Amino acid sequence: MRPRHLRRRGALAAAATTLAVLCAGQTLAAPQAAAAPAPAAAQDVRTSPVSEVHAAEDAAARAVAAALTDPAWRVRVRQAALTSDEVAVTALADGALKTALAAADRRIAAAKGLAPDVGPLLRLRLGDPSMRGALTAGTQPWVAAATSDDGPVTAYDSTGRTHTLDARKTPARPVYVIDIDGSRALAAGLDVLHEELARRGVRSADPAPEPQQARTSAAAAGFWTTRVSAVSLSDDLEPWIKGDAEIYTLVTGFGHDGKVRVDPVDMPYLDDDGTVYRPQQILVNWSSYKYNLADAVMMEDDGSTNYRDLAKAIAAILLTVTDQGAYIPLVNAVLDAIPDDWWTDDPDYVDSWYTLARTDNGTRHGARGNGWMTLEPYFVQEL
Repeated sequence: MRPRHLRRRGALAAAATTLAVLCAGQTLAAPQAAAAPAPAAAQDVRTSPVSEVHAAEDAAARAVAAALTDPAWRVRVRQAALTSDEVAVTALADGALKTALAAADRRIAAAKGLAPDVGPLLRLRLGDPSMRGALTAGTQPWVAAATSDDGPVTAYDSTGRTHTLDARKTPARPVYVIDIDGSRALAAGLDVLHEELARRGVRSADPAPEPQQARTSAAAAGFWTTRVSAVSLSDDLEPWIKGDAEIYTLVTGFGHDGKVRVDPVDMPYLDDDGTVYRPQQILVNWSSYKYNLADAVMMEDDGSTNYRDLAKAIAAILLTVTDQGAYIPLVNAVLDAIPDDWWTDDPDYVDSWYTLARTDNGTRHGARGNGWMTLEPYFVQEL
């Protein structure tokens, strides 16, 4: 179950719309599975990458379903789905199917602003553990893409016929779900975000710095940080079609040069809502900041984030914020960076924390009321 966060209305709507930059991308009509990516130059109308990513996933689902007419493939994928939570379906396939899935992988990477060599992103999984018995007994599975959870699910059988399923009611028939390797995509995406922000003039720390990098950027004896000792997100009903969450946090504040900085923090362990995680993870490195305060905006990537577009929109707003000699909260600036017309299902605004202080020691609830973190000062001693 993933923490699927409800859209805000009224006063909260402005912040929700801001995150849709993650969904800015290239237009794509739903092509056949084996079709090559449309050339970027032919994309005259700019829409969100949700349609691009979802079209690629849907094409992959149709291709996998059609291949189930092959007894050898049917047995191979059934064994893989029963023995692994996620199957690297492109690597499992061969022949024309492998070609089609590789093309879908490339289109997804391009829509998300990732390098072509990010590696295969498509994954196959069984929609729900309750389906294992029917699959083991030989029931012919359908195949669906893990697209929007706001409406019905379209599944395909091996003859190409479509079947409409309820996203909120787990079907008795086994369903293979085609999804994205969120961990791989998010890790690569945060690297892109870091590089693109820096290129546009917004300082940003690597989301996963090497220990030596952290040491050399700190004071001689070490540096103070804020560490997350516990964190949890609200309990929220989640459709069977969706997988684990991919959560990350943008920490913002003013660097020593008085300019705004954004430091992305990956939180790959935050899979299930209603669960308390105790990561002992460093959230803020205070040696990077001028003031004793910073903000945090937590987001969830549902698969269609374009990280280059996110960086571009955030930089455009934050570069207009100047140091006035006192700390200025930056949560609203981050949220306001995203144009209203780019808001779609993906990604979600999870929660935000204003004015985190180096001395914070205890539980802080998010401004949206959707999550909490227990924070503590933690001094990183230089070796």
